[in-house]
Amino acid sequence: MTTTVDATHIEAFARDGAVALRGVFAPWVESLRAGIDRNLAAPGPDVRIYRNADGTGLFFGDYCNWDRIPEFRDFLFHSPVGAVAAGLMGSRTARVFHEHVLVKEPGTDIPTPWHHDQPYYAVDGRMSCSLWVALDPVPRATAVEYVAGSHAWGRWFRPERFNRTPLYADDGLEAVPDIDAERERYRILSWDLAPGDAVAFHFLTLHGAPGNPSAVTRRRAFSARFVGDDATYAVRAGPTSPPFRDVRLAPGDPLAGPEFPVVFEPG
Repeated sequence: MTTTVDATHIEAFARDGAVALRGVFAPWVESLRAGIDRNLAAPGPDVRIYRNADGTGLFFGDYCNWDRIPEFRDFLFHSPVGAVAAGLMGSRTARVFHEHVLVKEPGTDIPTPWHHDQPYYAVDGRMSCSLWVALDPVPRATAVEYVAGSHAWGRWFRPERFNRTPLYADDGLEAVPDIDAERERYRILSWDLAPGDAVAFHFLTLHGAPGNPSAVTRRRAFSARFVGDDATYAVRAGPTSPPFRDVRLAPGDPLAGPEFPVVFEPG
């Protein structure tokens, strides 16, 4: 067991599907910021860039660049992040699923709609963990919010684009509940975060985020996403996000291969 998570963290992750971790990644903040600068200067093929209706602001999202950005690779392979994920998942190993960079520049009013991640992903399995690492101060008013316990509802919600159109046609899944219209029905978690803090959450935990109305403070985050011992390759009703175009696995195969390296296992 890693010393960076304890029984309280593990219990909260299992119960709520989201837990805050304080200061665990503070030594890696400057390196990850440098990696994000590289990513912004040279985005990958699947980059997504959104702006306010008047053309101002910037919401930048990109993923699957860890093999070409040395700061990202160093973090995944040499920081405690894999050990943290394995401990929270209750898994012997932690395998990289992908990394995701999210930048909301000052004055960006674009929210992140409520959703959960696993219906977008080409993976099945109970053991999953995203670690959303804050690289700037994030006040609770602009932080990601999580619906406590939603990972255990046994429900899968329809993947949607940011314009709220379905990602897949006729996928048979139900629409995401209108969380904001009935907030009193849910226990919604969010935290003030300092650089180096992280929130760990399950792939099935519903979450969303407001825009970044600050005139001066960026909201940069590095989200490292892991799967555990029970992960298998899955095929969805349409293209997944990330698309993993070159993966040569059959549905139900153990998730393995160079795209999904193991970064933690007992010595």
